Amino acid sequence: MWHIDMTLEKVTLPVPQFNQITLSDLKQKIEDAIQHGQNYLNDLKAVPQTHEAQLDVLTQMDMLENNMSEVWGILSHLNAVMNNTETREIYQSLLPALSEYYTALGQHTVLYQTFQHIHDQNLFSNLSDAQQSAIKLALRDFKLSGVALEGEKKQRYAEISSRLSQLSSDFSNHVLDATQAYFKPLSEEELKGLPESSVQLLKQYGQQHELDQPVATLDIPAYLAIMTYAETRSLRQTLYHAYTTRASELSEHSAFDNTPIMEEILRLRQEMAHLLGFNNYAELSLASKMAPNVETVNQFLIDLAQHARQPAEKEILDIKAIAAEDNVTDLQAWDIAFYSEKLKVQQFNLSQEALKPYFPVPKILQGLFRIVNRLYGIQVIEREAPVWHPDARYFELEDQGQVVGGFYLDLYARSGKRGGAWMSGFRSRMQTAHHLQKPICYMVCNFTPPINGQIAQLTHNEVITLFHEFGHGLHHMLTEVDNISVAGTHGVAWDAVELPSQFMEFWAWDNESLELLSEHINTKESLAPELLKALLDARFFQSGMQTLRQIEFALFDLTIHKLSPALNAEQIQATLNDIRQKYAVAPTTIENRFQHSFSHIFAGGYAAGYYSYKWAEVLASDAFDRFEQEGIFNTQTGKEFRQAILAVGGKDQALEAFVNFRNREPKIDALLRHQGWTNNS
Repeated sequence: MWHIDMTLEKVTLPVPQFNQITLSDLKQKIEDAIQHGQNYLNDLKAVPQTHEAQLDVLTQMDMLENNMSEVWGILSHLNAVMNNTETREIYQSLLPALSEYYTALGQHTVLYQTFQHIHDQNLFSNLSDAQQSAIKLALRDFKLSGVALEGEKKQRYAEISSRLSQLSSDFSNHVLDATQAYFKPLSEEELKGLPESSVQLLKQYGQQHELDQPVATLDIPAYLAIMTYAETRSLRQTLYHAYTTRASELSEHSAFDNTPIMEEILRLRQEMAHLLGFNNYAELSLASKMAPNVETVNQFLIDLAQHARQPAEKEILDIKAIAAEDNVTDLQAWDIAFYSEKLKVQQFNLSQEALKPYFPVPKILQGLFRIVNRLYGIQVIEREAPVWHPDARYFELEDQGQVVGGFYLDLYARSGKRGGAWMSGFRSRMQTAHHLQKPICYMVCNFTPPINGQIAQLTHNEVITLFHEFGHGLHHMLTEVDNISVAGTHGVAWDAVELPSQFMEFWAWDNESLELLSEHINTKESLAPELLKALLDARFFQSGMQTLRQIEFALFDLTIHKLSPALNAEQIQATLNDIRQKYAVAPTTIENRFQHSFSHIFAGGYAAGYYSYKWAEVLASDAFDRFEQEGIFNTQTGKEFRQAILAVGGKDQALEAFVNFRNREPKIDALLRHQGWTNNS
């Protein structure tokens, strides 16, 4: 049933009262939380004498972190999904104090000594596995936070941390502002080739700009529609230039230029790495990851590029051939998506647009929830809860009638919302003195919104994105660890944290799953057999080019963070150009400033870690390989994956958790097969 006519049941977990939250109250709560934490650190003058008192310090730190992550998490979330001047100003104003607090915590000598003392005692072995892992990870993080630094070096580390948090926020704001500052009114002629649903979307954007004509924007749904379907080549070129020069010196909105921010971020990261005794920031980044060292990652990416090279070269030749049929012999970057779509239709008789009516959002959610139920035995139930925007909805997970967690979905692109898709935790699982706190998270996407009051319909690519984020959400919610430091995604090596998300994507490609996910918005029929066959046949379409694109980003990220001294803007561009020359097969332009909006590494947690997507894809493919052998809805296999991977959080090391599920270390074979390269050496 798509529409829930009955009144939703009331929420059972304590959730934020978004209908009552005021920014001033939120600001006060965050300031109080920071002050409370600072007071505790100031009062901790010596390592407590007894084992019980030492353990109480750990408990108090967990409580402080729980309180802080909750109140700051609400503001951070609102700043990302409902960004406006007031929210941004409050967020920015609190960053220095928050950074100062966390730096003081990470460099607190007595706190560090307390953790070390517990670790070194015989009684350490009596602690739970989760407590032991939390203490070991904390000791590592103390060292990476400069606890061993003295005097001026310690102070300098604190200054760098504070400045980096500000710069990352500025970078992100510039990307958002530059994206939303651009719009281009379109003539009827320029709409040629666009499907009717895309035309209606652009008209909707026009209305938002108070214009009586369609408008092109740089929001992903609008941008992709034009790059994929617009027959007017000059329009595609204009949009491509605007999109790839966002937040750069070449943008017409130069106030949002990220050039100096990138340079300063790289300088400060390198300085921080040197303070801590590392040769470069890449080494510092990998000190807390699954991969053993920078060279291993570099070689992994190069080896994977060699597998992708041959198929990618064939794929670009196919695009050039179909473009030549239109007398386009000088294939440009803004032609790739357009002719790729034509090629897909020619080769597989498949168009993303033809698929969309089969993927209405209510049916997709119903199907996704049924898949999760079959895999893990959990029910997903929508509940009534206050939300920040009418698009947002709240759900809870139940396992045998017991609520185990909750999540919000906010699926559609809109003004004031950052681009991309992500999962972020609001509250983590944790055993408090009074009760077991259940986890809650946010899952945010930027899909094509409902048009003219119709039910929203997604492309299959958007379905895959939804499954990806839901995999992250399950990792957060299905944890069975009661220690906040290692519950859910906490404490999981960053290059393994994408395992559950990429793993979930496989169910968006399964024949049986697609029957659960698809129903034509008008005829109510499942995906037509010929469309289903075309979709599955096209699964590996341009997988070589897509892989080389990811490797290009990952190698660029790794390289700019391993070179010392830190690069300036010209050297950053030269590095990217050099990597493109070696690995890319698709054309680009000399004015492409991709790096200026590469928020993953300049405003997110992926600095010298973007390789994690490919690294974890090996793990995800290999994990799914077991399901392929034993049945992709095999409940016993699903139960074992839940227990070995989703339940353990950071309690078990990533490799240990994987081996517990597969009974061996990971192999790359399944990834190569899932890319369609089994016969490619």
